[in-house]
Amino acid sequence: MRCRSRSACESVAVPSFRSGVVEEILLERPGLQRVVVDGERAYVLTELVGPVAVGDRVVMNTTAVELGLGTGGWHVVHWNLSRDEWRAAGPGHVMKLRYTSLQADTGSVEELEAGRLAEADDLGRMPVVACALHSQLPCVAAAFKHARPDARIVYVMTDGASLPMALSDLVVRSREAGLLDATITTGHAFGGDHEAVTVASALVAAREVAAADLAIVAMGPGVVGTATRLGYSALDVGHVLDTTALLAGRPIAALRFSLADERLRHQGVSHHSATALALGTHARVTLPVPKGEFEARVRADLEAAGLAVRHRVVAVDTPDVPALLAGRGVEVTSMGRGPADDPGFYAVAGAAGTAAALLP
Repeated sequence: MRCRSRSACESVAVPSFRSGVVEEILLERPGLQRVVVDGERAYVLTELVGPVAVGDRVVMNTTAVELGLGTGGWHVVHWNLSRDEWRAAGPGHVMKLRYTSLQADTGSVEELEAGRLAEADDLGRMPVVACALHSQLPCVAAAFKHARPDARIVYVMTDGASLPMALSDLVVRSREAGLLDATITTGHAFGGDHEAVTVASALVAAREVAAADLAIVAMGPGVVGTATRLGYSALDVGHVLDTTALLAGRPIAALRFSLADERLRHQGVSHHSATALALGTHARVTLPVPKGEFEARVRADLEAAGLAVRHRVVAVDTPDVPALLAGRGVEVTSMGRGPADDPGFYAVAGAAGTAAALLP
């Protein structure tokens, strides 16, 4: 997420707040309301500030919209002025968003399932797919479920982008379509079926508590990127892969790939994947490549980056991922592009799911 221009960044006070009256409730689901406040769109994270009703006067954080950041044009309701207090009981004592005015007792799977997790530190060779983009999640899941329909997939959402899982329409649709069986939010991300303190404990909980056959790890929507080599959310892919290897799991990278992105650093295998696999990863990991139309380009990019020797490149027969998603009623776009615009994105992401299902 970046300002549209330097002048835009400098012209807006940070943070920026404004009050207004709720005029309409557009959508309600667990953890989230989408509303209209004085003619403008806003969302309410009900786990943090409670629900609102039509006629309530609320305070909104308007900073992201005013800076032109990637929130889709939605303000964030910070507090409801029409009530004097709001309380919600928490399940434990582990706080997320610690030492902020919105800190919340989410509890954690580590404390609530201490009997099963106290000494657990082994993934038992469970495959773990690390994604560079949130939009890769359903593509990986669809390909894996195609090969192993009865297997359980657990999504581990890191705190590298959006912190509330409730914001992800993609997770909601994927769960309704049967692509995801459970969710875990780790770090300061919150709103999963289970909360975890670290990626390592989230992976162990995926196996021991949620009975995962596959864990897919990705940040939520709204990744952070900068015009620097190391300043981007998906560098954490390296940490996820190394953690998986240290816990005796099988680390697999879902390569970010596009032939439609106009930005040079994201053409072919994105530098976000290449850098994380070159500088951010110690372990030797599996790099799945789809056989056919895109195989030569992916292999060439991996070889040029020195990754084909360092890691294990595996070519797999990838199913028609967009057709699998359409069959389940799940629409996926990445950077605003659909399957017709950027078919390579879906094929390469799907290869990771296929490889995870076929690993011996």
